[in-house]
Amino acid sequence: KMMIDIGANLTDLMYQGIYNDHKCHEPDLDDVIQRAFDSKVEKIIVTAGNLEEAKKALALVKDREGLFTTIGVHPTRASEFESDPEGYLASLLALAEEGKSKIVAVGELGLDYDRTQFCPIETQKKFFALQLSLSEQTKLPLFLHLRGPAKEFIEILKENHAKFTTGVVHSFDGDLESMKELMEMGLYIGINGCSLKSEANLEVVKQIPLDRLMIETDAPWCQIRPSHASSKMIKTTFTYKDKKKWASGFGVKGRNEPNHLIQVAEVVAKVREEPLEGLLEAVYQNTAKVFFP
Repeated sequence: KMMIDIGANLTDLMYQGIYNDHKCHEPDLDDVIQRAFDSKVEKIIVTAGNLEEAKKALALVKDREGLFTTIGVHPTRASEFESDPEGYLASLLALAEEGKSKIVAVGELGLDYDRTQFCPIETQKKFFALQLSLSEQTKLPLFLHLRGPAKEFIEILKENHAKFTTGVVHSFDGDLESMKELMEMGLYIGINGCSLKSEANLEVVKQIPLDRLMIETDAPWCQIRPSHASSKMIKTTFTYKDKKKWASGFGVKGRNEPNHLIQVAEVVAKVREEPLEGLLEAVYQNTAKVFFP
């Protein structure tokens, strides 16, 4: 069964061999992408988090089969709108037009209460609401980000519900109550390693209706760690090299990549006591319906 990774940050410098401004190894993005395709990942949506990143992501996916991207501004960077909100929005729209066949979502947008040091919550809220007009104008689904309480996030979506039809709340780690409210608005729930940390997370994953579930890696982040409640449910393992002892053909220890998507699927199937094949089929259909209609 084929899979679609709905979120991978492939413009991240780790895939150029750069970690915290230190060059540790040769760029290996081509290998990373090939490993994903070899591991039954058919498509990857490359997440963009601001205008500059969306341009880079579009350049990356433009001539590559199976790669797509998004347009939008991550909540931690929402202050980029401040000097000229309408102009910034217009630039995003122009890019959406330019990359029409390759841009499949508006995002990554939303609220992040954990990292308000990068952008105050009031600024985040203002430009989260503003960006929803991108969905109205392009008719693209949303790729949403939420870290922290869901109350204001849900309120903003409800107030602007006429502007969008569907989308996914990616990397979901919230409670059952907020999940239900999000699904009532036609949204899907995206699960990755960060959604599978605690027993409480796993309880929520059990309750996601199969026809609303999507999976992702959020690479290079959100790998399932040995400390996670889900780590004992992984069947597929990989061999890694330390970033300073990098060798071609190997993943890097501590750096997630899209070929790990199977691990997320294995955990979700195990937690839900569902056969892996059936789960993959349903998740594929959900993802294709929203992003590749």
